[in-house]
Amino acid sequence: MLEGASWIDRHHHEFDVFHVHFGFDAVSVDELAASLAALARHRKPLVLTVHDLRNPHQRDTRPHAERLQLLIEQAEAIITLTPGAAAGIDARWSRSATVLPHPHVVPRSLVGARRRVRPGPVIGIHAKSLRACMDPVPVAKALLRGVEATGGARLQIDVHDEVLDRHSDSHDPHIAKALVDLGRHRDVDLRSHAYFDDDQLWDYLRSLDVSVLPYRFGSHSGWMEACYDVGTAVVAPTCGFYAEQRPCRTYELTDERFDPDSLVEAMRQSIGRPAPQATWDERCTERRELADAHQRIYGDVMS
Repeated sequence: MLEGASWIDRHHHEFDVFHVHFGFDAVSVDELAASLAALARHRKPLVLTVHDLRNPHQRDTRPHAERLQLLIEQAEAIITLTPGAAAGIDARWSRSATVLPHPHVVPRSLVGARRRVRPGPVIGIHAKSLRACMDPVPVAKALLRGVEATGGARLQIDVHDEVLDRHSDSHDPHIAKALVDLGRHRDVDLRSHAYFDDDQLWDYLRSLDVSVLPYRFGSHSGWMEACYDVGTAVVAPTCGFYAEQRPCRTYELTDERFDPDSLVEAMRQSIGRPAPQATWDERCTERRELADAHQRIYGDVMS
């Protein structure tokens, strides 16, 4: 959508259906409206997959809601990932959404692959570049309390270099100091590094026993899908629809409330038990079913 209406005017004869997943947050409301008008002008149906009912990169809910309103009004068909998200779409816009699962994320060779046995559990939290929805410090402090009570466990905190770089736009001095202070604890391994490439990310996720999502708001998670592929347990917040997306344990974290005791308990229950892990046969079957479902939806909107 970045080129907007002019691209659609030039290329409308090259496609039958316009399917939007992401990227519309990068254009203005006027640009988006013009693009949608161009689709209507050329009688090209719009299919929308709603990954995020609330944008995890924006504290202000209004910009995403405005754009989602335009897209949902014009979409011939709507797809989402969980029944909870579909119910939210119905409640807000009186539109029905087809629920289809997220496909596998990691390469075939790693889906269901055997995991290494380590002497003690590693609990991971990745602060990334402090996405707007993240609240890593209180989550990490609660996890440390749980790790201290679990003999042999270790808390690994990862963060992008730019968060600790005082010259970076992503630097937050209070969070940076808190993370560095946590890193001084004997049971904490603080790792600051550049963005992972894909292979590094898969290796990182496979190195964890439990990955904790420190999100105060959001809807769904590709990170969770990758964990499911490689067999890393996920502890997810109660905001959003993570518990409907893939098997996980949850703790209470929303915009309004954080319950550290529920996090410690979810972490404790995740340690020492086999994590849910996809098999390639399962993911391959799922992918074929997803392709068939999309083909049916595209056929319906074109008829």
